[in-house]
Amino acid sequence: MTHTEHLDNKVMESITKQLNEIALCSLPGTGVSRLSFSQEHKDANKIIKNWMKSAGLNFRVDDAGSLIGSSKVNSGMPTLIMGSHQDTVIGGGKYDGIMGVLLPILAFRAIDPGKLKYNLEIISFADEEGVRFPTSLIGSRCLAGTFKESYLGFKDKQGTSLENAMEAFGLNPKNILNLKRDRKDLLGFVEVHIEQGPILYHDNKALGVVTSISGIERYHISLHGEAGHAGTTPMHLRQDALSGAARIISQVESSAVSSAGIATVGSINVEPNAVNVIPSKVDLTIEIRAGTDSQRNLLSEDIVKSVYEIANEKNLKVIIEKTYEQKAVNCDEKLMDILSRSVEKFLGTSTYLSSGATHDTSAMSDLCPVAMLFVRCLNGISHNPKELASEEDMQLAVKVIADFLLNLNKSCISRG
Repeated sequence: MTHTEHLDNKVMESITKQLNEIALCSLPGTGVSRLSFSQEHKDANKIIKNWMKSAGLNFRVDDAGSLIGSSKVNSGMPTLIMGSHQDTVIGGGKYDGIMGVLLPILAFRAIDPGKLKYNLEIISFADEEGVRFPTSLIGSRCLAGTFKESYLGFKDKQGTSLENAMEAFGLNPKNILNLKRDRKDLLGFVEVHIEQGPILYHDNKALGVVTSISGIERYHISLHGEAGHAGTTPMHLRQDALSGAARIISQVESSAVSSAGIATVGSINVEPNAVNVIPSKVDLTIEIRAGTDSQRNLLSEDIVKSVYEIANEKNLKVIIEKTYEQKAVNCDEKLMDILSRSVEKFLGTSTYLSSGATHDTSAMSDLCPVAMLFVRCLNGISHNPKELASEEDMQLAVKVIADFLLNLNKSCISRG
């Protein structure tokens, strides 16, 4: 029997209890609201430091606010980074992000660290959600070297700049561009996260190995028609912008279903928005996601073409603006294979799925090979106080991670 098959009771104490404790580090109100560089963040860091200390990890905070626990075998050995984020959305759940900080710590605590032939870091990133400031993935972007100094000028709703918030937190933001890591020093980055979707729950699978993180693109669509009296203008003589928007919304859904991609009209604004006036203008957003860039490009081309065709049929002027684009990320095959073998050891088979949500893993992919392990969440609910991962599934994930850490010794992973 291996060490990971008989984890002691001290290590396997209630994970739920520990997550409930840190969930109290929150603004008042329903759910968990813990923003970056806040008092709640400081309070959470105290708890996370205790987690790290109990596992025998040394810890420090870098100038992006990332709390880093480390176990160093030898300064000349490569490093595996694990971790996730401590911050939440407003009124969020107890598992998103923070679970991916705790579980690797517990897994490291479960093994003999002397058996590792590489250095390990477990990171609690300060900001992934991008709720307080109009940017996201701050800590992981800094390590990858993709954070821009201009972001420090971004302000929150109270008018506090990111730079000032970091300084008040005890950081030196002027050093932030020096945090970039060297790819050749790293084995990779592995993140554990609740799925935030219903696939594992629907398929009755506790864990899933992530194959990719979806690419994203967003559009702002403006449809211009002509306002008119709703009672006197015949239907065939109307230039109804909302009628055209309704057609577009339906077509977006149809195109996504037929292509096996994901597309969402998430925001809509109607003018003049009166009960007895034909709508003259509609602004709406379209977000498109897919596991590969080629799939996403085909879906977006189909949707944009349909928007123009519908606008022409309805005699509407249309303006289409692409407002955002993010490439898809493929997880590293070697890391995936090692992770899959650990999953199979405890579950018999591996389930593979793509992530529709962006994670710190996405930013870290610009630096090094990446992989992710998803943990089933109840009904796929996330960003919600009802967010829930079971104690049994989380305990199982700890065993898988511990086995993965040991198996990583046996594998030759390219560091180029």
